[in-house]
Amino acid sequence: MQEWTIVALRTLLAIVILFVITKILGKRQVSQLSLFEYITGITIGNLAASIPLERESSWYLGTVSLAVWVLTTLCIEFLQIKSKKVRDLSDGKTTVLIKDGKILEDNLRKERLTLDELMEQLRSKNVFKVADVEFALMETSGEVNVLLTKDKQPVTLKDLNMLQLPEKEPTAVIMDGQLMEQQMAYMGITQQWLDAKLKEKSLTVKDVFFAQVDTQGELYIDQYSDNVQQSKVQDSNQAVLTLLEQCTTELQKLASGSSEQQRKQLYEQCSQSLKEAIQEMKPINTSNS
Repeated sequence: MQEWTIVALRTLLAIVILFVITKILGKRQVSQLSLFEYITGITIGNLAASIPLERESSWYLGTVSLAVWVLTTLCIEFLQIKSKKVRDLSDGKTTVLIKDGKILEDNLRKERLTLDELMEQLRSKNVFKVADVEFALMETSGEVNVLLTKDKQPVTLKDLNMLQLPEKEPTAVIMDGQLMEQQMAYMGITQQWLDAKLKEKSLTVKDVFFAQVDTQGELYIDQYSDNVQQSKVQDSNQAVLTLLEQCTTELQKLASGSSEQQRKQLYEQCSQSLKEAIQEMKPINTSNS
């Protein structure tokens, strides 16, 4: 077998090994990794990269080293779940940086954090005044979390004694032009309701790239077509059509048993509404022409 073929096969093997390892070790973000986990990730990457290019016959020993690293990491993570002392030893402890609006200089020095770096971390939390901070601490990941003083915290519904109804997460009902029937059943949405909503915008399911419904029943639609102007024209046309239907209905009601003055007044109101709708359409039509 030629050398380049061997390297290609070993590379594929290394990719498979790395994929399996990442699945085993979980999906924590880089910012959430402890120092040991960060070093482990770098080491595993270096070991995996060395496997395809190893010229010696004992290249497979790299996989043995990888297995040892992974098993050791898994054992440490298992011990961390079981013991607080192990977590404190491997990950460290959180450090209080600000307490009752007072910066703790000794803890800053302990974490080798300058005032400039502390202020940068506070600004990343949209906090620009130290006086607004009730409590701030550095997590084991290095992130600084902040608790504002009571008078600076956002007002909640509970503060206003307002009832907060339970809310479900927004659910996708159409993806890639296909109905998501299981999600629709979860939200209690029927296909007839969805078809009626789409018909209002002169659309079918096949025209929709993505559609989502929230708890209040509001439907968000993203079409395959990204022609925003065309969408505006359709909305304006729909508005004019709705006005015409409303005016027609009102005129039919007043056709009998109404005075000339009432019919004239209604005609003027409908005429003015249509003029305003047509005026909104003019810039769109001009740009499309």
